[in-house]
Amino acid sequence: MKLVVIGGTGLVGSKVVQSLTARGHEAVAAAPSTGVNTTTGEGLAEVMAGASVVVDVSNSPALDDSAIEFFRTATTNLLTAEQNAGVRHHVALSVVGTEDLAAQSGYFQGKLLQEKLISEGPIPFSIVHATQFFEFVNTLADAATEGDTVVLPPKYFQPMAAVDVAEGVAIAAVGDPVNGIVEIGGPDMVLLPDLIRTALTSRADGRTVISDPAASYWGVDIDERTLVPGPGATLFDTRFEDWLLESAAKS
Repeated sequence: MKLVVIGGTGLVGSKVVQSLTARGHEAVAAAPSTGVNTTTGEGLAEVMAGASVVVDVSNSPALDDSAIEFFRTATTNLLTAEQNAGVRHHVALSVVGTEDLAAQSGYFQGKLLQEKLISEGPIPFSIVHATQFFEFVNTLADAATEGDTVVLPPKYFQPMAAVDVAEGVAIAAVGDPVNGIVEIGGPDMVLLPDLIRTALTSRADGRTVISDPAASYWGVDIDERTLVPGPGATLFDTRFEDWLLESAAKS
């Protein structure tokens, strides 16, 4: 079966391609570097010829309000090209808590619009809501840094490794369309400040981590469980501490 992975050269997309290929499928990585551009439409018709499934793990180049137009244009172009090519399943990667986060974030408004276009579109679909990636924990810490202090709200999240995100997306891609949302997450629910503190300690980062109920998450005020998947989520096994050790061994 031919599957086209939009964003297939990136952190998650490359791993989705690997997982699908290991399952014996023809997985094609599509990205601007391979001549496929979802915002201009360049290369879409060609890459989708003969495809049964399109997996979209691409992301907006910006995290501000401009993401709204990016997701509108890219998703509209994808769905049109898929319909013309006879694609039977559209799979998209999104974020646990998107609906709540969209109230205060242009980026998540874009993600919510993406989901709306997919759910109202012509192609049977599966939307995979994933929790935060381990790989982005340091970026999160930097965004929450004030001087030598990292300030985060004492709210729970359940992060996961990018390789597990990719596996969850691949499982959805080779399955039947659910015409709805499936959630995936990591094995452990932990407070944001606690995990960030563990991450910084592991690399001898001297910043102090402060737990502040008034602090935001990427500029958004969140509830205690906004970032936690629901009871029906599929949870993967990779623990943060094990991922840290493996990452250190590779560096």
